[in-house]
Amino acid sequence: MKRMPIFPRQESLVLPAIINPFSYHRELSFRDKLQVAFMTITVVPIRVILIFIFLVSAWLLAHIALAFRTEEEKLRPLTGWRTFFTAPLTILGRAIFITLGLWVIERPESVPRASSKEAPILVVAHHSTLVDTFVTFCKTLNLPSPVSRVENSSVPFLGKLIEFSQPVLVKREDPDSRANTVQEIRRRASSGGQWPQIIIFPEGTCTNRSCLISFKQGAFLPGVPVQPVCIRYPNRLDTVTWTWEGPGALTQLWLTMCQIYTKVDIVYLPAYHPSELEKKDPKLFAKNVRAAMAKCLDCPVTDHTYDDCRLMASAEKMEMPASIGLVEFEKLHSKIGVKFDQMTHLLRNFVEIKGAKWKDGKGISYDNFSEYLFLPKSEALREVFDLYDRDGSGTIDFREYVIGLSLISNPVNNDDTLKLAFRLFDKESKGHISLGDLQLILRQAFNMSPEEVEKMFMEVDTACDGRISYDEFKDYAIKKPEYAKVFTTYQETSKHQNPDLQLQFSNGHASEGIVVDQASTSSQVDPASKKLQ
Repeated sequence: MKRMPIFPRQESLVLPAIINPFSYHRELSFRDKLQVAFMTITVVPIRVILIFIFLVSAWLLAHIALAFRTEEEKLRPLTGWRTFFTAPLTILGRAIFITLGLWVIERPESVPRASSKEAPILVVAHHSTLVDTFVTFCKTLNLPSPVSRVENSSVPFLGKLIEFSQPVLVKREDPDSRANTVQEIRRRASSGGQWPQIIIFPEGTCTNRSCLISFKQGAFLPGVPVQPVCIRYPNRLDTVTWTWEGPGALTQLWLTMCQIYTKVDIVYLPAYHPSELEKKDPKLFAKNVRAAMAKCLDCPVTDHTYDDCRLMASAEKMEMPASIGLVEFEKLHSKIGVKFDQMTHLLRNFVEIKGAKWKDGKGISYDNFSEYLFLPKSEALREVFDLYDRDGSGTIDFREYVIGLSLISNPVNNDDTLKLAFRLFDKESKGHISLGDLQLILRQAFNMSPEEVEKMFMEVDTACDGRISYDEFKDYAIKKPEYAKVFTTYQETSKHQNPDLQLQFSNGHASEGIVVDQASTSSQVDPASKKLQ
């Protein structure tokens, strides 16, 4: 009879409503292909020429507006005659937007855009296209300031346009960059509206607009009012979405220019003034603003972050499907404390267990699990596998593997368990485990053949001296913490099904004061489990 899991499936770690917000795939109908062919020959060349003219004109105006600025002036907002260039540059930006075929519609529920004095920061979502920044100044002549890498200001041609927007420049190689950026935003926010509003995309990366992923805290750390701005692209054919998996940026830009027009809906929500609690807790501030925007956009929220994209990139480098890396990193980090560096290490372990056969699914099968641990299939092994397989799919995906290690195997993989297991194998207290010792116990416990045991023995015996020391035993157990859970699960199972063998396990070293405490080995999972309540 199958025993119940030692702890329930916590709702806080269930799969998100949207599994992959970083993937987008599009199919063109025959009619769409005909339109693309026709527009490519007739309309697109005209649009490209006009956009080039507008860009060159904007660059020239920006060059004039920024001429002869001193380093001291760069620390202050544009004033005097330089500000006269804001309106024509904004109009040129709007002209580029319209030439691309993008048509902005401000929804009836939208409120007027707040002043920089009332809301120094604009937080914009969804962030899913190359042109999201243009949207915010298509209905106003006020040009917002982006947060941009300092290197972007020196990019030929576009650098001057970025510089004119008076960006908050980020030096990524500077360890104090985050603190300096927050300090600069606070400085501008306290200027009484002298600086332009700062535009920030709190999702931190492009998504497919199926949900709102976790908001980065950068826009909320200063603790100043923000105005949420919601963007939709409600078109029959989506040619604007640019994600990690899907069509490239130039392809999307070309297909967008091949459309007669592309609708863009924009909604300005009322300025959000943080409470004292939210000022002290930027994570709460970000969460509450995201909830308000999700309600407006009528979409779910998930705990995906840019770190999921980084894991997707790591998965691709390991020649795996990118989607393997999707784990809702922020949720796992907050619930079980796993860090990004640990995740990349676990991803390599996952690949080692799964092997190169990706055609048979995206998860670890029971066969993979058995082969990785050099253990034959047994009730104890199956029970541990089922604990990892949270959704009962018959395979363990990477997310389940991380959760399983953190909540099932690692808590029982401690010194007490390892010392107990080592002494049970070392029946004569020699200080090491011989091949015969290992064969005796594993044949009784898992009905393993001598050849199977010898294969495992050679894997653990890294010194190749024909014996397994405690250090070798411990190092191997740390590398494969699943063994500890299989061991304790077998003890619990054999207690009910094979009392004689359990008596041998429990009393084999009673003279040395070693007693198998079933309650303690089971309850060791509880502290980790409590993190999820």
